[in-house]
Amino acid sequence: MAEFHLDVAADTTRFPHYWEQCVGSCHAVMGLRADWRAQLEKCRRELGFQYVRFHGLLDDDMSVCVRDVDLFRGETEGSLRYSFFNIDAIFDFLLSIGMKPFIELGFMPSALASGPTTCFHYRANVTPPADYREWEALIRALTHHLVDRYGLAEVRTWFFEVWNEPNLRYFWAGTQEEYFRLYEHAVRAIKGVDGELRVGGPATSVNAWIPDMLDFCRSAGVPIDFVSTHHYPTDDPLWRNSNLTIEEFFRQFGHEMGKYERGILRKMTARAREQAGDLPLYYTEWNISAVLPDPLHDEPYAAAMVLKTLADNAGLVDGYSFWTFSDLFEERGQFAAPFHGGFGLQNIYGIPKPTYRVFELLHRLGDRRLPVIGGVGSTAEVLAVRDETRLTVLAYNHNVPAEPIGTEEVVLALQGVALNGPVGITRLDDAHANPKQRWIELGSPEYPTRDELAEIERASVPVAGELMPQRTVDGSRLVFSLPPHGVACLTIELA
Repeated sequence: MAEFHLDVAADTTRFPHYWEQCVGSCHAVMGLRADWRAQLEKCRRELGFQYVRFHGLLDDDMSVCVRDVDLFRGETEGSLRYSFFNIDAIFDFLLSIGMKPFIELGFMPSALASGPTTCFHYRANVTPPADYREWEALIRALTHHLVDRYGLAEVRTWFFEVWNEPNLRYFWAGTQEEYFRLYEHAVRAIKGVDGELRVGGPATSVNAWIPDMLDFCRSAGVPIDFVSTHHYPTDDPLWRNSNLTIEEFFRQFGHEMGKYERGILRKMTARAREQAGDLPLYYTEWNISAVLPDPLHDEPYAAAMVLKTLADNAGLVDGYSFWTFSDLFEERGQFAAPFHGGFGLQNIYGIPKPTYRVFELLHRLGDRRLPVIGGVGSTAEVLAVRDETRLTVLAYNHNVPAEPIGTEEVVLALQGVALNGPVGITRLDDAHANPKQRWIELGSPEYPTRDELAEIERASVPVAGELMPQRTVDGSRLVFSLPPHGVACLTIELA
């Protein structure tokens, strides 16, 4: 049994919805697709996301920067040609639904690249520019264009992040020094248009390079307006051995990948917060694992871990961008099955997964957090948030894979409120709001019919029930069970 005590009249602390600041997506060209747009608009409307970040804004499939070709001679001429038409189409759409771009500057247009090395199914070039002056000129031209089209006041509310995970050779074929040079030229271009435009980095994986980045900026006199980095719990072994190169780590500790301890993301975040100092800290990628595919992405486990992580990291970060809002995702080519372990909050058909539903519950919360006492030694925890008229209690039962977990009998003792009627309770677990399970029951069809998809979507919808309270001397008592990796949302009207 896990017993928790909550005084409704206790002093509260601020609980900003920092997870709604941004959400991630696959590469930029997806933003020209109707299904991508429909799913993002739904996330904006139902989950409250404000910005979206994606790779590949400058990739060749966006036609942003090319060298003119003589089609008759087959020769490449020297002049560069810019086209921001496709960028405009995507950014126009974002603004039309009340969202903004969190701009990731990458990858390298082939016309500027120093080599042929690429990553992902869509072959994004990851080499440094052959000529940093040409890179700077492109970024300056893009920035001028955005300010001319959308207005300076609007673009000052955006973010410019330089590259993606340059500490991994897979994403950056250059050195750390070359990344800092890339960043410096990008900052020079952007700040040359307007000094108040926000630029940051290093956009690293595994919380890496933050002190190095800040040391470089201080010593070189290069502006930095925010720190950005990434993490996943499956980074844990690598994070603990961050003194090693990636190659050295895999030789010695590669067998430990995928193992992690409960609450590891808070430890990582707390260290990054300390390293970032007074600068805003944005995690522009995170999820419950960095593995693709990973069946846990589609299961109630993910919802419980997301909720625990967001409760843990409150107050440490300015933005926390979940990767990603959809399984429309082409890094390894598009998977066909409706549930294939993709990163998304929604599957390829836009059907909400348990993670989507937990973000939906979180979006409805107030912004004042109440202290909760108890539960020591239990895998269950409780988050309590109130506004003027309503108290919402989110209980979750989480442990990491391979560690023990069972059904917890949860006792919630409420002081300062005597409940006279039933309390609404919404559940997310194996038996509730679990569309993957319904898909399995239908035979796991790779290409479901319309009727099957309708059934699967119905299974994704949480169904509210009622819980009868017990009166106590100083308030009320609620008792309910919480299965492994289950989430329960209790809504209590206070007025």
